[in-house]
Amino acid sequence: MKNRSILSIGKKEFLSFFLSPVGYIVIGIYLIVSGWFLFSTIFLTKSVSLRDFFNLMPMILSFMIPALTMKSFAEEYKTGSYEMLGTQPVTTMDIIIGKLLATWLFVIVMILPTLSYPLFLSTLGDLDSGVVLSGYIGALLLSGSFTAIGVFTSTLTQNQIIAFLIGAVICFFLTIIDGMVILLPNFIASIIEYISTGFHFQNISKGILDSRDILYFLSIIFLAVLSTERRLQKK
Repeated sequence: MKNRSILSIGKKEFLSFFLSPVGYIVIGIYLIVSGWFLFSTIFLTKSVSLRDFFNLMPMILSFMIPALTMKSFAEEYKTGSYEMLGTQPVTTMDIIIGKLLATWLFVIVMILPTLSYPLFLSTLGDLDSGVVLSGYIGALLLSGSFTAIGVFTSTLTQNQIIAFLIGAVICFFLTIIDGMVILLPNFIASIIEYISTGFHFQNISKGILDSRDILYFLSIIFLAVLSTERRLQKK
């Protein structure tokens, strides 16, 4: 029964992305921006590599994903449908997991077309398939983390634009914070690096599948889901 509730909520949420122009716009923008940067870099450097594509991914997703999650609960608050949902035989965690998995799956659908990039580049030169595979594993973990953060920030307000801005600021900050370490003492720099999603994603995208990086992303998802549940219980 619990799995059915999650699947029912997730299915409804996932299909909703295809019933409004927002989902299509986000997919279109993501593919245009990522594709333009990838192929312009290849044209300028004459090198066959996905390095710049993966380097740019956290920054792009830090804005794209909050645009998808901003309606998760903010819209429910504004229309009053969350109160109606609360009367159904589902738990708060069922609702959270359903919405999280639906948006995460949509982000995966958004990223899937980029698999054509390594296929195309492999015709131009040798690509390290291990690096490509680990890069997409990192993308899966990164998108899950940003989705969980975005779902949480959507519980903070009934205004979708504000939910988007808060989510984007948090995700973008976590992406770039490791760039500040050169100005800090070593012991502080190591802490800052550890809390940076950009730092952990870059490790994975280089072909290094370290359990510490994987644990980091799973911890972000867990903490964001837990925070979302606490916030909804207060509501």
